[in-house]
Amino acid sequence: MSGGCCDVDTVDQLANGERRKTLYAVLAINLLMFVIELGTGLWADSKALVADSADNLGDSLVYAMSLFVVARSIRWRAGAAFAKGLIQLAFGLGIVISIMVSLLGSPQPIGVAMVAVAAIALIGNVVCLGLLMKHRNEDVNMRSVWLCSRNDVIGNLGVIVSGGLVILLDSFWPDIIVASLVGVVFLHTAYEVLRDASRSWRSNA
Repeated sequence: MSGGCCDVDTVDQLANGERRKTLYAVLAINLLMFVIELGTGLWADSKALVADSADNLGDSLVYAMSLFVVARSIRWRAGAAFAKGLIQLAFGLGIVISIMVSLLGSPQPIGVAMVAVAAIALIGNVVCLGLLMKHRNEDVNMRSVWLCSRNDVIGNLGVIVSGGLVILLDSFWPDIIVASLVGVVFLHTAYEVLRDASRSWRSNA
């Protein structure tokens, strides 16, 4: 009987160890992409790139929090997921405010830089998504992590499209529109994560 219990504990330890390795990998990738996208976004005057870098920073905070609770109780993980939802909400609102402030001036984004950096970020985030794919349905904590990574891929594709349109149309509006869409994705993800976390918290009360 005790041997069976040890087997279960061993399986749990192996699963948590695998989750930790995955989370450390995606954390490192997202921190690197945050620095690259933020620096390029400020230099290229691109709100879409800055918004995408905020997404990577938010995800880095999410992954760090997920590492903290990966082996803790379901209620701990639900609480962490709720905090992640609040982080997503804060970044979404921050992007919206940033766009409104930008429209008071005359933004001049550099389309070529937007496309190049977003393409590099896309490769990194596709790698993250692939690493997280097998963990996405394990619990509310890992599902929230996977949702954040999925949003990164969507955001990167949006920035690439907007950069191409900035070049083609010689207009800053594609950049503003895509940044707005990234903000909406943040807000929608915040809703999903907060909803799932609330359900998990109540069901394990």
